[in-house]
Amino acid sequence: MNIQPNETYILDLLTKLLNTPSPSGFTQRIMKLIATEASALGLPFTQNEKGGALITLKGKDSSRRIALSAHVDTLGAMVRSVTERGTLAITSIGGFMMQSIENEYCMIHTRSSKVYTGTILTTRPSVHVYSDARDFTREESHMEIRIDELVSTKEDVLKLGIMAGDYISFDARPVITPSGYVKSRHLDDKASVAALFGLLESSCREGWQPAHDVVLLISNYEEVGHGASSIPGGIHEMIAVDMGAIGDDLNCKETDVSICAKDSTGPYDYDMTGKLIQLAQRLNIPHSIDIYPHYGSDASAALRGGNNIRAALLGPGVHASHAMERTHKQAIFNTAKLLAAYVAG
Repeated sequence: MNIQPNETYILDLLTKLLNTPSPSGFTQRIMKLIATEASALGLPFTQNEKGGALITLKGKDSSRRIALSAHVDTLGAMVRSVTERGTLAITSIGGFMMQSIENEYCMIHTRSSKVYTGTILTTRPSVHVYSDARDFTREESHMEIRIDELVSTKEDVLKLGIMAGDYISFDARPVITPSGYVKSRHLDDKASVAALFGLLESSCREGWQPAHDVVLLISNYEEVGHGASSIPGGIHEMIAVDMGAIGDDLNCKETDVSICAKDSTGPYDYDMTGKLIQLAQRLNIPHSIDIYPHYGSDASAALRGGNNIRAALLGPGVHASHAMERTHKQAIFNTAKLLAAYVAG
């Protein structure tokens, strides 16, 4: 099967996803967006106890079930403490370089549902003041948030209702260029979520059915390692749809669908990986086959969780992962096409 994804639908949804804050564990709002999209397509939506989404697309034969997983949670931070100077010390959510968030705008989400804006800085933010500003080590204990409110003391901040444990989201700043590049934070893994919905939309619009039941698992704790550690029963195969890394000793480009043969947790299923490669070749989809030594996926979390499944990993190539990321729209569309071909049997 060679579907034609609705490109406008995918990019519009991706923009909505990118503009919705969702650090790991703070995904209630974006799950409402996922539920609305599933409902618009006429597909059943449920959530597991962790808050992850489950969407089922019925197949021609329900004797087998294939899971397609992508994660909607992102990197972020949390308020560690309020300083005496009226700034916020932070603790990170997910693994990123402190340099990648320096001077970035952010939002502070309080338990009372108030939202404040701020800027992430080092505690030595100016070369006009600090002689070591350039060489100052960018580490968590040296980072703070300057709040965009009239505060200068700890008491001022506490009166706003900001406290330890409040979530901090980073401004994604999504842009789609005329040349087709999509640049934004959090393409890992919202680009893959948009690709999966492109598959669903195509099935609903064109009326095709997968060979077997397909369960979409949109997880919400992947960035902290346990997103899909537990999956619904009766799953036989699982494909984690996550970003492809780009860099030294890797083949992947931003226009490619990345097929991962092995990551830091070990090799993926030989036959599933081989089938994905053959389908990409048959459909003339630009793709790469790579090994990711500093990477784990929802599929590897599911395997570590003791689930009796076969698993594979693929996704659109993303440059500068966990920083200011970029991919190309064709990689997202082709990810949807390759997955559709796989589930069609």
